[in-house]
Amino acid sequence: MAEAIMRKVIESEFPEMAGEFLVESAGVSAIDGMAASDNALAAAAEIGLDLSAHRARLLTEELVSDADIILAMEGKHMAGILALYPRAAGRVHTLADVDIADPFGSPLQEYMRARDEIEAAVRRSLSLINRGGTG
Repeated sequence: MAEAIMRKVIESEFPEMAGEFLVESAGVSAIDGMAASDNALAAAAEIGLDLSAHRARLLTEELVSDADIILAMEGKHMAGILALYPRAAGRVHTLADVDIADPFGSPLQEYMRARDEIEAAVRRSLSLINRGGTG
């Protein structure tokens, strides 16, 4: 969901940045090929996003090596990334100042909460980047 939200916000609010970013999603404990849950589909659809083609994928050495910046939803995800890929230090950050809890397996309201938190954090981050800030 975060990948789709970031793409949407870039396209709609920061079109001048559209060609500057390759946005990809991967997880430290993702199950490769797993489809988005019904609740993720519903929460995304509510803001005009279609996740029906989305498939989870595991974070790999290649993805980490190719990334200029890696944004994690939670501090424990950031720690997991750094434990697996110590050379990513300095490029791994949390998307928000506070953890955005993974709603996996939770009721729809939790997916909607996560969606809204992700969208707000993406807007703040892109605003900083667009102004030339670093955090």
